[in-house]
Amino acid sequence: MAKWLLKTEPDDYNFENLLRDGKTVWNGVNNNLALKYLRQIKKGDALMIYHTGTQKAVVGLAVAASDAYSDPAGDSPKQAVVDIQAGAKLRFAVTLAAVKADPRLAQFELPRLGRLSVMPVPEDIWKIILTLAELPPAK
Repeated sequence: MAKWLLKTEPDDYNFENLLRDGKTVWNGVNNNLALKYLRQIKKGDALMIYHTGTQKAVVGLAVAASDAYSDPAGDSPKQAVVDIQAGAKLRFAVTLAAVKADPRLAQFELPRLGRLSVMPVPEDIWKIILTLAELPPAK
């Protein structure tokens, strides 16, 4: 099972919406590298949901409810979407600042490729982020 991070603008669709809806189609990905990653998502893969904008933080977990597939509403055959199902809200959001401050996360794509909306999360980084999510933010 692979692990992924999906970014969303919380003013458009946020993790609370996903919790309310239970399931949604993850769409709107246009960047070629992000689309390449999105197409690799398989049913059952673990997902972290990241809020962009002013929050800039990993806020919750989800699971891929389908393999990625061609966007039936897309204008281009290269467009892809995936169905996702809500998981749990993280106890504490893990901010981009916290990720950047942790040397164990230096190789993670999140701080290095800020505009990338879909990215793989290596197992060791996944565990570190979940550990950080259990700790109150530093004051």
